[in-house]
Amino acid sequence: MKPLAAFIMRGPVQASLVAWCTGLLSLLLPLVGLLSSATLALVTLRGGTWYGVRVGALAGLGCLILCTLLLGSPWPALAILLVLWLPVWGLAAILRFSRSLAFTAQAAGLAGVLGVLSIHALIGDPTSAWLRLLEPLRAALIKDGGLDESAAAAVFVTLAPWMTGALAAALMLQVLVGLFIGRWWQGQLYNPGGFGADFRSFRLHPVVGLVGLLLVAGVGFQPGPGLIPDLLLVLSPLWLFQGLAVIHQLIAQRGARRAWLVGFYMLLVVFMPRTLVLVACLGLVDIWVDLRARLGPRPPA
Repeated sequence: MKPLAAFIMRGPVQASLVAWCTGLLSLLLPLVGLLSSATLALVTLRGGTWYGVRVGALAGLGCLILCTLLLGSPWPALAILLVLWLPVWGLAAILRFSRSLAFTAQAAGLAGVLGVLSIHALIGDPTSAWLRLLEPLRAALIKDGGLDESAAAAVFVTLAPWMTGALAAALMLQVLVGLFIGRWWQGQLYNPGGFGADFRSFRLHPVVGLVGLLLVAGVGFQPGPGLIPDLLLVLSPLWLFQGLAVIHQLIAQRGARRAWLVGFYMLLVVFMPRTLVLVACLGLVDIWVDLRARLGPRPPA
């Protein structure tokens, strides 16, 4: 990954080339979009906000031309701009000035909360809106024989109420991971080990923990889908990152081998989503208990 980061930092043309190539590939392979977001994050963190705008404009122009020529429509280019580049550019600008991963992640969480509240306030019934939006997909599945009509109706009726919170959480997670990859690249090129130290010190404000406890308690009164579960979903990536930071710090404090981290992430992937919930709970507990201080001495600065 370091050679790719070095190529990106050769100039705005190289950076925009990587951004729009990986952005277009993300239409087929969604995970490749993380590299596109990370590219814009890296150039913004290192070169400044206006340099990021310059790279984003060049990449957007390339995407627009290719989408129009190859796909016959400019709309995919607009989707890439709004989903992959604009949010991560804004967060990279915040990180550049705040120099705090936690503060930047909390800014993303606030934006996600405001987005979910706005959807519930403006639409009123997001479930009905999602059922209308998903109707072409349901009809296509029935037509292709993937599901019969009754099974398709049951699946989409179950899925639609959770779409608002799940989509907001997925978008925020994708943007933050792209930002962290860009910050990691910056550390590899200009400050080896800097990102690791920043991530291990990741700590959310107690207010975020208090909001989490209130939402968890509120789910007891609203066990089904709705506003409270949607807010809980959109904030869960913040607690997940704090839980991961706890694991990284505890392993570093004990001088354990990197194989422990590799094994941990393998277990995290194999046993998803239960492991994600457990790590997020660990992060929520750490806000109040400070497990990193209680379970081992902090490494020297």
